[in-house]
Amino acid sequence: MRDNYSDLMVFIAVARERSFTRAAAQLGMSQSALSHTMRALEQRIGVRLLTRTTRSVLPTEIGQRLMDRIGPRFEEIEVELAAVGELRDKPAGTVRICSTENAAETILWPRLAELLPSYPEIKVELIVEARFADIVAERYDMGVRLGSEVARGMTAVRIGPDMPVAVVASPGYLEKRSVPTTPQDLTNHDCINLQLMSHGEIYAWEFKKDRQKLNVRVEGQLVFNGTKQILQAALAGFGLGYVPKAMARPFISGGQLVEVLEDWSPTFPGYHLCYPVRRQSSSRAMAVLVEALRYQPEQAEGSHNVP
Repeated sequence: MRDNYSDLMVFIAVARERSFTRAAAQLGMSQSALSHTMRALEQRIGVRLLTRTTRSVLPTEIGQRLMDRIGPRFEEIEVELAAVGELRDKPAGTVRICSTENAAETILWPRLAELLPSYPEIKVELIVEARFADIVAERYDMGVRLGSEVARGMTAVRIGPDMPVAVVASPGYLEKRSVPTTPQDLTNHDCINLQLMSHGEIYAWEFKKDRQKLNVRVEGQLVFNGTKQILQAALAGFGLGYVPKAMARPFISGGQLVEVLEDWSPTFPGYHLCYPVRRQSSSRAMAVLVEALRYQPEQAEGSHNVP
């Protein structure tokens, strides 16, 4: 029975990582020992759990069913063991956070840099992605999202202010084109598009005036997956960019950019830190990070990404 438990832990690691190499590194085993363990487990229960190819390792249908049934239970055991390990004088443990680049640069890192010297036993893995990763499925402890809407079993804590956006262009670009006064006028302009990495779609610019809301599909020569690059292209005169106003404000003040459609530009909910409720309640390290990252209204507004 004891062998079954250890062998099942090996199976879960391989199935989650989709790789013998990564699973072996995670478990501190050699690849040969790990492969031997998996073969022995499959022989003992009489079914194949993994499909092996030259490029990947995937669970079979039976393997996926077993993974779905026992994976959450082993995770609960890991959470409880971590909680017991943190019952000491200072919070300790590793916290994995996924974030977009702007949120990491303008919110997470400044506050972590201030906090972590006081908590040397807390380790943080801050993973920057150009998309909103699945927090639970990809085994993160916390993730950054826009707005406070979360799935059941999750909670959200505000870590940044609401985010007004701005449509901007260089003075040189606007000298050659008529200044747009309504969102519909954008069809006559070169616009710098944003690709949403989570869906692979081009983001439709959102506008709001009084009770009227519009989503406009724009066209242009350039598409980026980050607002920092959109801002740079707008500064270079390639067209109109739709960016967080906080990011563009210094250039508007300095005359390098001109804001248009200001009366149509909406304000989005700010960044929130999202995490499973039970995981935060059992981890002192996570609780410390949540409180350090929690937004206070007097905090200065930084730059942010749009969805």
